[in-house]
Amino acid sequence: MRTLCASTLIGEFFVIGFAGLVAMKLDDASMTVVWTVCGIGMVLSVLLCGMITRPGGVQLGWALQVALVLSGFVVPTMFILGLAFGGLWWASIHYGRRIDAAKADWAARQEAEEATA
Repeated sequence: MRTLCASTLIGEFFVIGFAGLVAMKLDDASMTVVWTVCGIGMVLSVLLCGMITRPGGVQLGWALQVALVLSGFVVPTMFILGLAFGGLWWASIHYGRRIDAAKADWAARQEAEEATA
């Protein structure tokens, strides 16, 4: 699960950065506010890569997904990208857990075979 989720979060790192470049061109927000918010989101996405297997890591990831969708109120394209990354986040968690379970099952069978051999 960790690898899939980390890949999604690194993709979000770049999307948040590019959204910051787009938001800079808006007249409504100052550059300081835009890069403070984007910087926090980018740092959070990188930090979550290491925290994903710890308690609360997945929930923080969901919070980041919600924030990404809500950023569509500033940059409308982020509605679409936020939903796309939300789907990727769900798939990373869902299929990552299945892969982890399959790996654990395979490792248990290998241990059982080695014990009988």
